[in-house]
Amino acid sequence: MPGRKAVERAANSWHGEMGSTNESLPTNYNLDTIFAALEKSAFRSRFFLLPKERSYLNDKGLPLVLEHAADLIARRLAPAFPIKDGKQTPWRGHPVFIAQHATGTCCRGCLAKWHGLPKGQDLTAAEQHYVVRVIGRWLLEHMQDEATGNERLR
Repeated sequence: MPGRKAVERAANSWHGEMGSTNESLPTNYNLDTIFAALEKSAFRSRFFLLPKERSYLNDKGLPLVLEHAADLIARRLAPAFPIKDGKQTPWRGHPVFIAQHATGTCCRGCLAKWHGLPKGQDLTAAEQHYVVRVIGRWLLEHMQDEATGNERLR
């Protein structure tokens, strides 16, 4: 289990990478506002990492798991009309999948509802980076919960 300092180092390592695109997002993409809304959702707020996914995240580390997230987003979510949209994200098996359901980044419908990213057009590189940052923040918060001994209500 990583300590708080290790978790913060991991967060810093992915945060810079996610902001490396020249494209910019509108200013209304405020993660604090979006996470506050997600916490009010009975459905979204019930997600947590199971031992298998938590172990995978701890073993592989946040930077590598976020590389997986970037690849998954590019293949399964970025196209204007993803294959099996609305059903393309499994419910478990990888920490990114759980984070996607918890953050409303699991399908194009949820992206439109929770994040204002419209269906029917490819996600730009900046929008894909944004989605990975959302997933990364959720994973980081859950790593920090474990590192500090705080358990989220289930």
